[in-house]
Amino acid sequence: MRKPFIVALLVSLVLTPVPAASAAEAPAPVTVPLTHLFDNDGIDTASDRTGNFDGSGYAFPAEALPSGKVTADGVPYLFPGNTSAKNNNAVALGQRIELPRGRYLTAHFLVASSYGVAGGTATVHYADGSTTTASISGPDWYSGSGPISAPFRYSPGGTDQHPVSIGTAQVWADPSKDAVGITLPVTNPAVADKSSLHVFALSLQPAGKGAVLAVRSARSTPKLPRLGGQTIEATVVNLGDQWVSNISVRAEGLGVVTLQPAAVKRLAPGEEARVRIGIHAYRTGTFDGKVIATSGRVSAAQSAKFTLGVADYQATDASLGTHESPYWFDDAKFGIFIHWGIYSVPAWSPPGEQYAEWYWQWMQDPSNAVNPYHAATFGKDFSYDQFIPQFTASRFDPREWVRLFEAAGAKYYVLTSKHHEGFALWDSKVSGRDSVDLGPRRDLVKELFDASRKYTPGLKNGLYFSMPEWFNPDNPWSGHGPRNPYTGAAEPYTGYQAGRDFVRDYQAPQMTELVDGYDPDVIWCDIGGANDSRRVLADYFNKAKNRAVPKDVTVDDRCGIPTHDYTTPEYATYPNTVVKKWEASRGLDPRSYGWNRATPDSMYMTADEVIDTVVDTTSKNGNFLLDIGPRADGSIPEIMQQRLRETGDWLRTNGESIYGTTYWSRMAQLGSLRFTVKQNEAFYITSLVQPGSQLVVDAPVPLRDGDRITLLGHDKPLKWTRSGGKLVVDVPAGVGQHAWVFKVALS
Repeated sequence: MRKPFIVALLVSLVLTPVPAASAAEAPAPVTVPLTHLFDNDGIDTASDRTGNFDGSGYAFPAEALPSGKVTADGVPYLFPGNTSAKNNNAVALGQRIELPRGRYLTAHFLVASSYGVAGGTATVHYADGSTTTASISGPDWYSGSGPISAPFRYSPGGTDQHPVSIGTAQVWADPSKDAVGITLPVTNPAVADKSSLHVFALSLQPAGKGAVLAVRSARSTPKLPRLGGQTIEATVVNLGDQWVSNISVRAEGLGVVTLQPAAVKRLAPGEEARVRIGIHAYRTGTFDGKVIATSGRVSAAQSAKFTLGVADYQATDASLGTHESPYWFDDAKFGIFIHWGIYSVPAWSPPGEQYAEWYWQWMQDPSNAVNPYHAATFGKDFSYDQFIPQFTASRFDPREWVRLFEAAGAKYYVLTSKHHEGFALWDSKVSGRDSVDLGPRRDLVKELFDASRKYTPGLKNGLYFSMPEWFNPDNPWSGHGPRNPYTGAAEPYTGYQAGRDFVRDYQAPQMTELVDGYDPDVIWCDIGGANDSRRVLADYFNKAKNRAVPKDVTVDDRCGIPTHDYTTPEYATYPNTVVKKWEASRGLDPRSYGWNRATPDSMYMTADEVIDTVVDTTSKNGNFLLDIGPRADGSIPEIMQQRLRETGDWLRTNGESIYGTTYWSRMAQLGSLRFTVKQNEAFYITSLVQPGSQLVVDAPVPLRDGDRITLLGHDKPLKWTRSGGKLVVDVPAGVGQHAWVFKVALS
């Protein structure tokens, strides 16, 4: 029992910083009343159901929300909550908020969006007439990903048992000037089917004098640290007007021994660092603790409740809701999606208009182009299941697939184990509708996973699983079993074993087959609906956690229950940083995940577009899951291979600005510029367009005199200056392509 204490003591002694400037008092945040701007009633009570947060009659439940003084992500706010006031939030429509005149580092907001993430550019006004700008947006309230949340929402006719939440956002301010106002962006009014940004509260963080630190968002996590044990996370903020260097961050409390303190090399005024502290927990349970940051005589601390040890997950929302995306997933940034199934045989839809993998569903609609196409190409009596023998996988080379993914710079992949057509790509014991009993007569999931583990062991392996099936007679998502779309005559559901409970005897056992038989690192559910996901995911998480060498697994937000590690916008990205982990997905095809034989090469994403999306999602705390659609024989179209290799070529030079980075707290983007941070190593500025002879950055880039700026792929240091508060960097001619990454190396 004494060894951890000795290790902790030695580490602490090694990392004890050199004494710095004396500590100064951390200025308290200033809450700014917004009630005079409130124009939306988004919070209902059981006795007063008149709210209409989103324009469709839905509202937050006041009974499940806090009221008055609340703290979110370490910042105090005045939250309207359960109040008698009719309105309780303001829809962002360009209003100006007058501020108590003062010098501030950051404006912190409580925000939420309706009908998708909304946001835009906010403007900070100063007493001298100047302005600064920064992006602001809020998470969709239905994502359930914010620090203030409710387990349900009120609907026009009752309650909707889905979590909703309110998130945080921040806008940077220039602390050298007196701020007097903030103008919100212009989004849509709160009406159905249009995205609106709602603002609930505002707090201003004044700038302190001298060296001032603060610790925020201290919490224990279930994530596995790199060196074993458990991880405590916290955010360290420099609230002063001086740089602070050599910061050591540790955790203390009953049952806690810090094995791996976090080190922050330096923090500019107004900057923050999100840190991971490795601890040994010699007790289990929930205990009082604190996180302490020190730099010489400057110190700060935040108290927190730490949950020590990771208990087995139970099949409840409360238990499963404690699961989080793993560090490997947070750091990976780029993965490959693979849509491959029976739909890869007909592989047709009007290019750029709809998903080709939905061919069977499109057939049912006489007004959809697929319906007459199928009749003309294959005949009205040719059923969808007659495509199954043509799904041969005859050219499927799993070794070449995974080597291509690795060459593309991907860190994980996700294969469609079963799409909505109900055809499984593994040897399913509860269904004869699979690739071993039919079609290729091969276990395609096993072959791909085996190849990955042998030839590309650094790749994480994931599986997509459609929760419902369009035409499974036991629970048809489309409302009926297979039928001829032209005559209405019943057709067989090949391999179907009749007379079962769809969820209990089919869906859940298939998910369990994937967990037990293939040990995926990712389960990527789709559609949701009827499910037994709580039990399946508790089993999945526990089996990963309790093995001899534990591993972290992850799950998306489409399993039909509130539990998720990350959200999944498709063919879209978020306009600004979303602190809760997310992953954007789309095909190289302009509007299809499955291969579409009608799409010309000229319509596929260019290498520029792929790389720009990788950079953009990374800067906003997202991952990019880029989809390819192999042909029915298992060959990957040449244009897709080319795009993956081009992306990999760029990442081999510039990947340090992507992998293992985090978002910049001040802003994610500025015009064509994107920003990322690698803790204690570098700050990256990526230009999505050729910057010309000079790169001009009108943002508070954290660099000091003597810092070295380079362009990745060009080793020589670049000349830089500051002019009127802007960073100006001389750019060499004829270097770089696709996206240009400028690295500020920390001195």
